[in-house]
Amino acid sequence: MRRIAILALAAAVAATSGCTVAGNAADGDAQQVVVGYQSKTINTVTAGTLLKAQGFFEKRLAEITGKKFQVVWQDYDTGAPITAQMIAGKIDIGSMGDYPLLINGSRGQQNAETRTKLISATGFNIRGALNMVVTTPGSKITSLGDLKGKAVSTSVGSAAHGTLVQALERYGVTDVRVENQVPQVGASALQSGNVVALSQFVAWPALLVHRGEAQPLYDGGDLKVPTFHGVVVRESYARDNPDVVKAFLKAQLDATRFLWADPLAAAQSVADATGLPPEVVYLYNGAGGQVTFDVQLKQVLRDAHAHDVPFLKSIGVLQSIDLAAFVDDSYLRAVYGDQYDADFAATANRAAITGTDEVCGRPVTDPALASEIWPVGADRTKPAATPTCLLRAVRKEKPRVAYVPDAVTGTRWFADRSRWVEDPAAPADERFKPFVTRTAADAYTAAHPGARVVPYAQAVARA
Repeated sequence: MRRIAILALAAAVAATSGCTVAGNAADGDAQQVVVGYQSKTINTVTAGTLLKAQGFFEKRLAEITGKKFQVVWQDYDTGAPITAQMIAGKIDIGSMGDYPLLINGSRGQQNAETRTKLISATGFNIRGALNMVVTTPGSKITSLGDLKGKAVSTSVGSAAHGTLVQALERYGVTDVRVENQVPQVGASALQSGNVVALSQFVAWPALLVHRGEAQPLYDGGDLKVPTFHGVVVRESYARDNPDVVKAFLKAQLDATRFLWADPLAAAQSVADATGLPPEVVYLYNGAGGQVTFDVQLKQVLRDAHAHDVPFLKSIGVLQSIDLAAFVDDSYLRAVYGDQYDADFAATANRAAITGTDEVCGRPVTDPALASEIWPVGADRTKPAATPTCLLRAVRKEKPRVAYVPDAVTGTRWFADRSRWVEDPAAPADERFKPFVTRTAADAYTAAHPGARVVPYAQAVARA
């Protein structure tokens, strides 16, 4: 596995190719700033896809610098090629996941001229639910233990790889063959039977499940290890162009606040730009979504980064990193405002599900239970106070899609793809409990006498 990881990183470095050197003049007297992003890794949208679609960066550049800039957006599937281009001086600002961020910082620190700084976060999940292991529908693989001796696809060195390894270790599973593949190749390998499971980051697990091509095997939220994405900048570029960095962070704040205020509009914007189904984007980026969007590098995220270092060293993709020198929130502090310290400890999702549940006739107040239905033909979603209330709403209105939180991990998931348990001992409005995985549903029934797994259609009928 170590050899595969090193080869993968070497290949990413070798892939650097002939784009214009970042920071050079372009289009007459306009200066060029190059941004590397991952359009389909949709917990980076406030520093990429949504930011680009809404034109926030260009507006802030004009406002703050008073100069002409040409923003060049370069789209990638993973963070490794963004890091390679930054080290080569061809990308100025980039966004990527927590593991690739560490590799980015480590590689940058190998040379004074290539150093990078981690300057903000984009989106996070405190429990780690942005990564998931899936199998094909009807697979005989029903638990992590069934993976022993089998092939599993993941992107080596990614947070999804870390989730897979930590989950296998926690459940005492050994002798699993890891195939190092980018997400779309891994998805094809899963469908062809070349691997029995796929461990990946957003939005791949939900996309495959939405298409009917996969079912969840392991919910990353079960790990309780935070995962996040963030923004890095070349240190030399930031030193020479501080106003550009501040303009980017101001624009990222604009995009984040836009998403907080109207998460459905933001999700539809991302869906239009990427071709991803709006139902999938909104699962992650919507009200109460799997992704909590916030620009601050919270202490819990910094601690998680330190926790990740030993794993990356163990697989040979990271030698050393000075995290204190890598993380720099001074640029963000300069543009954030007086609330920086007050907001630093907050980790709640500001794009919350709110309002009144029309079916159960009660306000939606508990994020751990709040659910949502998007009726067919409607341009807005409707809140439900609990998953049971959501099932009642489904009886009244045909859903385009409906979302519920896992009863244990809180991971937001599709109602019709969840495993439902009926618990007669629970309060009437909480009688039906959804779970992302079969393992979690079975564990609940084993611990609660009288509770039983029921099909989704039966849960809707009985709710």
